[in-house]
Amino acid sequence: MGVKGKLIASVEVKCGGHPIHDIFHTNTHHICNISPGKIQKFDIHEGETVKVGSIVNWKYNDDGKDKICKQVIEAVDHEKKSITWKVIGGDLLELYNSFTITTSHDHQWTTWTFVYEKKTEEIPEPLVLLGFVLHVTKDIECHLLK
Repeated sequence: MGVKGKLIASVEVKCGGHPIHDIFHTNTHHICNISPGKIQKFDIHEGETVKVGSIVNWKYNDDGKDKICKQVIEAVDHEKKSITWKVIGGDLLELYNSFTITTSHDHQWTTWTFVYEKKTEEIPEPLVLLGFVLHVTKDIECHLLK
């Protein structure tokens, strides 16, 4: 059994958190246009939209390296403006036995929560990935403020 961890980071967003939730929930395919240096591709592998049970694929550049991530949507809460994504394939599972990402949004904040289990104690905490998603959030904020 690996070492479990949880990271939480919130970033203030001047456009409000709800429009950012809308991008992740209904216009996720636009993120690669909003943040092309970080997100190269997003597609829905199974399902029609970002809803519980949908399987999605991301191609992204993290810390100068091209990576892929396959996720299943575990939960969507429209009242709390949150989405829970469970990683089921890709580069993260080379380092982690499990990895779940939750995005939640309120009036002025976007919060990212990572819950994971590292394969060994030597695996670093996913701080670079956390910084990456915060940068993508700020890219979306800039897009919405235009």
